[in-house]
Amino acid sequence: MPDPNILARRLRALGSSPLFYAEPLTLVRGDGVYLYGDDGRRYLDCYNNIPCVGHCNQRVVDAIARQASTLNVHSRYVSDIVVNYAERLLGSFDTKFDQVMFTCSGSEANDQALRIARLLAPGRGIICTNFAYHGNTAAVDEISPLFHHAPQHFAEVRTITYPEMYRPLRGLSGEVLNQAYLNEMQAAIDSFDEAGIGFAGFIFCSVFANEGLPAIPPGLLAAASALVRRAGGFVISDEVQAGFGRTGKMWGHQLMGFTPDIVTMGKPMGNGYPVAALVSRADILDAYRAKVFYFNTFAGAQVAVAAAGAVLDEIEDRGLMDNARRVGDYIRAGFARLAKRFELIGDIRGAGLWIGVEMVRDRQTRAPAPDEALRLVNLLKDAGCLTGRIGEHDNVLKIRPPLVCGIEHADELLGAVESSLEKLQASP
Repeated sequence: MPDPNILARRLRALGSSPLFYAEPLTLVRGDGVYLYGDDGRRYLDCYNNIPCVGHCNQRVVDAIARQASTLNVHSRYVSDIVVNYAERLLGSFDTKFDQVMFTCSGSEANDQALRIARLLAPGRGIICTNFAYHGNTAAVDEISPLFHHAPQHFAEVRTITYPEMYRPLRGLSGEVLNQAYLNEMQAAIDSFDEAGIGFAGFIFCSVFANEGLPAIPPGLLAAASALVRRAGGFVISDEVQAGFGRTGKMWGHQLMGFTPDIVTMGKPMGNGYPVAALVSRADILDAYRAKVFYFNTFAGAQVAVAAAGAVLDEIEDRGLMDNARRVGDYIRAGFARLAKRFELIGDIRGAGLWIGVEMVRDRQTRAPAPDEALRLVNLLKDAGCLTGRIGEHDNVLKIRPPLVCGIEHADELLGAVESSLEKLQASP
């Protein structure tokens, strides 16, 4: 338990900003897949997406220190390191993207994506899903209904039901289910036209992370992308959580089978150093820059790019995407074994080292178990394993360890889950 004095000081200095766990953690250092508390305990980090190549990764630390001792200025000067990284980043995509626009955070990247779409498309209307989160600027808050505690109405935003197969829309399946989702999207586009707003685009997390990593009906995202383009809009893939090898692919949209017009990224890009970006085609970004002067003092600075380049080095040199697939599959198989003993485990999903485990009170009705999920997260913390929960019902166990997570760490996680579920099952 943290020192009550530091908690009181934090409340005075920072206000009631959120904290994890019933008994919050005071962390003092990190190393690889582990975090260490001020109580001397070691915690297996199965939650934090930002240090994707491991906490305090030496290669990243050295790159930051080396560049910080050499040069760090804003982007209105020419720097080889920035150009080299931009070319390398663009080369990581299957889709032909030509240009990078650097920002400081994923929120800023998504904000710029909205500006681009609204400036170049026929209208200003943006579609998002009904439990999405895309950041915390004023603009992206309007497309982030996840943390709003009551229905919101914004004139230039429409929400549609996020796609899934575990609790599908109206209990439908197959092509009928796909068409039902597409009909919702078409109705939203039509409503913009009827209101004289017009349509600009559709933004969504490529793996629907905050919606609980649902299994998506086959072919839906490609069909939705085609519908958006027929209406003159842009397809914006938010890769802030899914990108940089998390799913076993470099980018989530590669896994999910659709082609975006704009891709945004952030969080793991610099392994904890603030750096983010969006990428798109030259015809889009040139048309945007012809109308808007975009400049960001700290975006794409040399130290940020040095950190980001070291992250790519680690992913490539250590085969971390292969590792994500191998260890992620091992963890999901372990949960499948646990599901034979524990009825609370209703569904196991995800890809690579992005894992969601849906907790239910009844497998037949699929009734969500949010209270049990919250208790499990806290029991796991007490057992030395950090996780979280997500989803529409706050009942999906959220697991996303660093990409350097090995089989031995997976076994540690699964052992902690088993013992915690036993305690949860035994308690009233």
